[in-house]
Amino acid sequence: MEIRQLAGALGAEVLGLDLTGQIFDTDFVAVRDALHVNGVICIRDQGEMTPEDQLAFAARWGEISIHPYVPSIEGYPGIMKIYDPNPITQTWHSDSTHMSDPHAYTLLLARVLPKVGGDTMFASAVRAFQSLSPRLQDMLRTLSAVHEGTSLAADAGLDHEAVMAVHPVVRAHPDTGGEALFVNDNYVTRIDGWTPEESQPLLEYLYRVIGRYENTYRHRWRDGDLVIWDNRSTQHAVVGDVAGEERVLHRVTIAGSAPA
Repeated sequence: MEIRQLAGALGAEVLGLDLTGQIFDTDFVAVRDALHVNGVICIRDQGEMTPEDQLAFAARWGEISIHPYVPSIEGYPGIMKIYDPNPITQTWHSDSTHMSDPHAYTLLLARVLPKVGGDTMFASAVRAFQSLSPRLQDMLRTLSAVHEGTSLAADAGLDHEAVMAVHPVVRAHPDTGGEALFVNDNYVTRIDGWTPEESQPLLEYLYRVIGRYENTYRHRWRDGDLVIWDNRSTQHAVVGDVAGEERVLHRVTIAGSAPA
């Protein structure tokens, strides 16, 4: 097995690992450690993985999370079909931050890819926070933000309280201790205790910092790619340039803990 860094900010690829067979503990630990260092990893050449293989490998990362209102593919609870980039997925975000315990990891397996396009952008929320002035960092550590579910939750009939949470604007990674910005334009509606109008200038500035080129990595999908990212330290957004071609990926998310 070989692990190679893909960009300066974040991102690495794993070569020579077959997830359809036995995975040694030493290999899994090396992959997990690489993810914590690089924020996002791509395990190449996993096109032969079955849904059972994906769920079995995902279970090694923790408890598989079942989405509360987006259905799983039939027969495989926990695997969600991802297709057709939309305005929500094209915005910088971390998965399901409106939950009291947002997801820790996401595993996304390429099933059908367009000839070109449909790349996924990743950003290091750790590097973004580190780039801020010490005085601003200190102020942000004192703030929390209100996260609320999208219109899809309301359409599914979920109560508002079930898809709303208040989280620190800066969270510490439970394994590495690294501090990361934990606000995103998908779910955050305001700074806790502030009005939306007061909150917007600061939030928009932080979103711009997260998306700065020097904090990002662009993943160009290949057949058989299994991409795993850490939702505690990164954000992601799909590039919506697929012109009518099919793009299908299978997603599994791993339950996390309350940000602190």
